[in-house]
Amino acid sequence: MENILKKITPYKWELSKGYKKGMRVPAYFYINLELMKILERDAVEQASNVATMPGIQMASLVMPDVHVGYGFPIGGVAGFDVEEGVVSPGGVGFDINCGVRLLRSNFREDEIKPKIRELVDELFRAVPSGVGSEGRLRVTNAELDEIFVKGAKWAVENGYGSKKDLEHCEEGGSLEGARGDVVSKKARDRGRPQLGTLGSGNHFLEVQVVDEIYDEESARRMGIEEGMITVMIHCGSRGLGHQVCTDFLEVLNRAVAKYKINLPDRQLACAPIKSKEGEDYFAGMASSANYAWANRQIITHWVRETFEKMFGDGDLPLIYDVAHNIAKFERHVVDGSKVEVCVHRKGATRAFGKGSKELPSDYADIGQPVLIPGSMGTPSYILLGTEKAMEETFGSTCHGSGRVMSRAQAKRRLRGNVVKNNLAKKGIYVKATHGALLAEEAPEAYKLSDVVVDVVHNAGISTLVARLRPLGVAKG
Repeated sequence: MENILKKITPYKWELSKGYKKGMRVPAYFYINLELMKILERDAVEQASNVATMPGIQMASLVMPDVHVGYGFPIGGVAGFDVEEGVVSPGGVGFDINCGVRLLRSNFREDEIKPKIRELVDELFRAVPSGVGSEGRLRVTNAELDEIFVKGAKWAVENGYGSKKDLEHCEEGGSLEGARGDVVSKKARDRGRPQLGTLGSGNHFLEVQVVDEIYDEESARRMGIEEGMITVMIHCGSRGLGHQVCTDFLEVLNRAVAKYKINLPDRQLACAPIKSKEGEDYFAGMASSANYAWANRQIITHWVRETFEKMFGDGDLPLIYDVAHNIAKFERHVVDGSKVEVCVHRKGATRAFGKGSKELPSDYADIGQPVLIPGSMGTPSYILLGTEKAMEETFGSTCHGSGRVMSRAQAKRRLRGNVVKNNLAKKGIYVKATHGALLAEEAPEAYKLSDVVVDVVHNAGISTLVARLRPLGVAKG
């Protein structure tokens, strides 16, 4: 790839807009030489395709956890002018608002480690998981409409958490612009029984210990100490979000022809932001995103209940909650002027720097917490958003490790019982619905989280605060 990409710094590489006919902007890859060796050529093609889309601003951006996705690469970021630009499901993904939240506890490793197996088993029982899993809640259509608009606020109003939780959620746990009237019956039927469930795939509930701190002051501001037990929740909008994406891909495929939009790949199906089709997709996407925030909030409540039941202390404050697959209207500086853009983050995390008015008051002068999950056997990280990210990446950074093996490849090469035994040797207890899932989600199927995080830290688009080592994992 070195003959295609031009080195700007050891951690930032440019694909010039002369690479492909129709590119309106260059593509920038946040990557190092080690990750360059496994960079898929198809991901490069996808990033260049995104650069051809109407109204794209500044650049097509690619994070170090990049791999091939639907239309956009996973790890892709793009901002579109609100007047001339488009909105695209491929730039958000099927698992709308797949995201991560992190809770801190009053416990230390030596208090939890002897009971980690029992704790993970209890969490596995408390939070339903797996393909098509159904939750402990049953909500009506009218309640779904409320959830679509209120998001995590609905959960808090119904006894699942506190207002302080909402302050520590991106967008306060509720994205504006949602409308339930655009969500199909099929999507509602899939979502109604799944509220409060983890789902499957790479989603997890993980008990961790803070094993290294890089930024003492920022860690202190988040209430983080070395040796502290934390809990990370990784999930999204379940079948509802998947169905909303599927439904609107049909609508927006027709819109491409209607508005005479030229695209190099039909998977980039889109519509003008200010068209009826574009507005309806955004409303359905926002409804799904808010469902996901409510979902993570309800799971948080059940995690707290489990700790209270087992240890007599369910005080687990929320450090932060971030979205990974979402489109949002934000104001950013482009060509020297502050303008409104529709930022698509697909497998990418918002990483706003200090002083951003969107941040809660207790983080306003340090920057937004950024949560980067590992892959069962590898560490997760807490970072901070930066002013450089605001300048270069629409305030964005990576979202995780990024796959190097497809799920099918992983199942062919690996065995779930072997993965489980290898993790046990590292002192990590895993509970999963079936062995094949452990093979699909094995650490070997992903890039190393520390390599990915090293890139964004050295590129300056997010900076390291702390490392979290897994002790026990509940998988869907």
